Amino acid sequence: MEQSNIIVRVAIPDDIIYSSIITDEMAASAQARGTGIAKRSPEYISYKMKEGKAVIALTKENKWVGFCYIEAWGHEKFVANSGLIVAPEFRKSGIAKTIKQRIFALSREKYPEAKIFGLTTGLAVMKINSDLGYEPVTYSELTDDDKFWEGCKSCVNYDILMSKGRKNCLCTAMLYDPKDHYTPEETAKDFKKNSKIYERFMRLKKNRLLNYLKKKKTEKPHSIFSFFFNF
Repeated sequence: MEQSNIIVRVAIPDDIIYSSIITDEMAASAQARGTGIAKRSPEYISYKMKEGKAVIALTKENKWVGFCYIEAWGHEKFVANSGLIVAPEFRKSGIAKTIKQRIFALSREKYPEAKIFGLTTGLAVMKINSDLGYEPVTYSELTDDDKFWEGCKSCVNYDILMSKGRKNCLCTAMLYDPKDHYTPEETAKDFKKNSKIYERFMRLKKNRLLNYLKKKKTEKPHSIFSFFFNF
């Protein structure tokens, strides 16, 4: 479906009627991909809508299309754009990028000094983030707010995260620092140049970490990528 029929805007309290649909699709999508997700309740999604810290996409006929929300951590020094989800029939239409662009702009409006970060297992989301100026970083550059990491408890990969001392997991960490960053053109160019390498890295990291958890080894395998992925 063409995006001309889709409206992307900041969510309002009246949008809480979509909360259950959104959380159901989040859970179904994670299960289908076989990846983890920090579960959120319809009540939590409704709260974000009432706060004005969420972006929703709807058709002109008010059919739900997509969603994303903002969370602030570490005394508002860090902001995460979380829960990006698009209804199955609207995927691969480019709407996810439009939602990310709007939630990123909303984050900059509400928290102009905050570092914006994200965790993702998807190469497509990495590309979208790169287009906005995000860079891949190590977990040590993310917030140390315990409440953020507690949100990962419902993720199927939580044991991996904790076994690595919250320094690594299957997700790739990405960060936008408003005070120290490359231009979106530069980060997008870098991603395009290295996308195949990133893809191999993510596959290698997944295999290494799952094997690490399965065998419960305490030693760290040696790798030239150990700094980036903390293998």
